[in-house]
Amino acid sequence: MGGTLEYFSGLFGSSHRRKKRKQFQTVELKVRMDCDGCELKVKNALSSMKGVKSVDINRKQQKVTVTGYVEQHKVLKKAQSTGKKAEIWPYVPYNLVVHPYAAHAYDKKAPPGYVRNVEAITISSQPFRQEDHLTNLFNDDNPNACSIM
Repeated sequence: MGGTLEYFSGLFGSSHRRKKRKQFQTVELKVRMDCDGCELKVKNALSSMKGVKSVDINRKQQKVTVTGYVEQHKVLKKAQSTGKKAEIWPYVPYNLVVHPYAAHAYDKKAPPGYVRNVEAITISSQPFRQEDHLTNLFNDDNPNACSIM
């Protein structure tokens, strides 16, 4: 009965508007944590946020993964409010980057198997074409090029 009344009141009374619901997303942060106390402080702060479903912490990689109906900038602000140095996770797996050991992508502080996420900037500034890759296979300037005689 209550559901029917709410339905009809929603049809006739348009003065009540619903808020837009946040999307379910995963936010990855790099947070400087040294001990169990730091880890617990960050986990409690992020778990107390509205909309958070889970908080996973990998202290070895200094990575915090928050899933739920949250916004990225709000999660970052909450992590920074604990007094820890926090930033959006700056790394991607090295197999997703075209040149993982280039000076701008390689980072000694990155966890094993990861490089800095700079590919989004270079892809948008330089259009990549498949035929460029194929022509470089037979280029004389490329020392690893195929040499067919």
